[in-house]
Amino acid sequence: MTHPPLASSQVVAEDLERMCDRIPNSLEALSGRRLLLSGGAGFLGYYLVSTIVAWNRLAPAGGTVELRVWDNFARGVPPWLEAAGAEPHVRVEERDVTQTIGDELDADYVIHAAGIASPTFYRRFPIETIDANVVGLRRLLDHARDRAEGGRGLEGVLFFSSSEIYGDPAPDAIPTPEDYRGNVSCTGPRACYDESKRFGETLCVNFAQAYGVPVTMVRPFNNYGPGLRIDDERVIPDFARDILDGRDVVLLSDGSPTRTFCYVADAVCGYYAALVRGKRGEAYNIGVPEPEISIAALGERIVELGRELFSYDGRLVRGASSDAEYLTDNPSRRCPDIGKAQRDLGYAPEVTLDEGLRRALVWYSDVYGGSSR
Repeated sequence: MTHPPLASSQVVAEDLERMCDRIPNSLEALSGRRLLLSGGAGFLGYYLVSTIVAWNRLAPAGGTVELRVWDNFARGVPPWLEAAGAEPHVRVEERDVTQTIGDELDADYVIHAAGIASPTFYRRFPIETIDANVVGLRRLLDHARDRAEGGRGLEGVLFFSSSEIYGDPAPDAIPTPEDYRGNVSCTGPRACYDESKRFGETLCVNFAQAYGVPVTMVRPFNNYGPGLRIDDERVIPDFARDILDGRDVVLLSDGSPTRTFCYVADAVCGYYAALVRGKRGEAYNIGVPEPEISIAALGERIVELGRELFSYDGRLVRGASSDAEYLTDNPSRRCPDIGKAQRDLGYAPEVTLDEGLRRALVWYSDVYGGSSR
């Protein structure tokens, strides 16, 4: 295989530089503040943490963000987080957010991103999935309420919900707005994730209304890119692993479901904007409205990029999952209406699908490599 002209370190450095340029107002609002991130060792944690580290290196005296990262490290401590933990103003702790928090949580802003988001893994660990989205969230909201009642209220709380709360939307609800109520199974194999995210939003709305907790919800739509583990068993890392292993890219469906895919740098800009600018008790779709592409067409694009970047000589083939419930309740379409986030947050995604896929493949090629290299 030939090596791509861009290294993974360049991809990440360019993304972080651009992100700091794009959302200075959000990051300035956090300057001099204390931020707690639960679930910081996960996919989105990579750029959520790295953005703060990059910002702190640019910030004047007194303008840094004091970042505290919690995770139970169920899948280990990623090397990037070990490096981040050595940075000034970053503290990494092994904590299970579903356990009692106590009075030691000293923060001005809280992001609750702890949880399991891969369908393969949340179906394998359904109770743990529910606990993170309900029990862990309730612990943080209780703390926020107690702080407010003691006259030391938090400035912002962000709950990571999901586009999965919409289930399989009706055709007239595509692109899907935040006020669409959903078409979701409460007993199917994905319900542990979908319904716990829905109930998590119910908790947030009621804590906002009853206690004035400044909590906002975000609904990610198919984020991808650096930080998403290649063994996560979601479609883009699965296709990337096939490419880097030099084997045919295997499609485990008929390829007809459609999605829009949002590069992680765009998404994280939206998440920080929602944390500091989102309206209390409101939810925001964070994704891109186009292109809405079939999984088969996505596979073909990744094959073509593999040929361009690595002289890949495989092809897209059809296969079948050994999991009988692999496609049960899999939505046929997923595409957001982002008008509300654009209006309220100034959210403006800019990375094209081809450019995002190219950057993701370069990152995987350096971080993972593959058996054929």
